[in-house]
Amino acid sequence: MTAGPKPRISHNALILIGDGQKALFLRNKGTPQQLNLQVEHVLEQENPATREQGSDRPGRSIQSVGAARSAMEQADWHYIAEERFASAIADALYRLAHGNRFEKLIVVAPAKVLGNLRQAFHTEVTERIVGEIPKELTSHPIPDIERLMAA
Repeated sequence: MTAGPKPRISHNALILIGDGQKALFLRNKGTPQQLNLQVEHVLEQENPATREQGSDRPGRSIQSVGAARSAMEQADWHYIAEERFASAIADALYRLAHGNRFEKLIVVAPAKVLGNLRQAFHTEVTERIVGEIPKELTSHPIPDIERLMAA
């Protein structure tokens, strides 16, 4: 795995561009010098902010001895959903790797999501990663992604 300088995106390499809500699986049908990224698959999930997902205020606990009460921390539903989505992405990549659908993988995601993905990836996927780019590119159109990845 390499981080830092942009990896060389060879012909037929698979590029995963993901964040906590969307994952684009792109295939380079061009050359490293002239990228031609084609969308092979898109995974999406709704993941609103935690404040929009929680139904109630955090609970309170009462101590069994005395009258002390303490607030419970609210679950970070947004983060939990991001972790689950990372797991779904990892499973999809595992199926592709197991079916020999790619030899080289480049992963592009914000740093926090990249960390979740690293933890979720199976060994078969990890062995095929030739580069990682800590960036958020899911909201960009494909021509912009090609330009940013080639630069």
